[in-house]
Amino acid sequence: MDCSPVKLAYLGDAVFELMVRRKNVVENGAGLNEINKMTVNYVRAGAQAQIYHKIIPHLTEEEASIIKRGRNAKPNISSKNAAAVDYRHATGLEALFGYLYLNNKTDRLNEVFELCVEDCR
Repeated sequence: MDCSPVKLAYLGDAVFELMVRRKNVVENGAGLNEINKMTVNYVRAGAQAQIYHKIIPHLTEEEASIIKRGRNAKPNISSKNAAAVDYRHATGLEALFGYLYLNNKTDRLNEVFELCVEDCR
């Protein structure tokens, strides 16, 4: 399926957040407020920008192309709470998640997600 990088990022934002929420609910006995704080630590633009740099070396050529297209996209919105460069890297990460989800690459989606959170256990 061929979508614009901005649309992939829009969908990927939801996919990534759902995966983070699932991880935090399943792996933590904490209360809802604590789980929400942990989730925000993953899904904020600054954290996603760090994840972007961490996973780049582990991506296929196709995935690297998608993440870079997402990073270079020109969305009509911007973040009030993040630096522009962090927001762009976060958009790239989200575009990759949207792409993998739309193309039913579930196994790879889970592998990439594990790369994203492997040091955060």
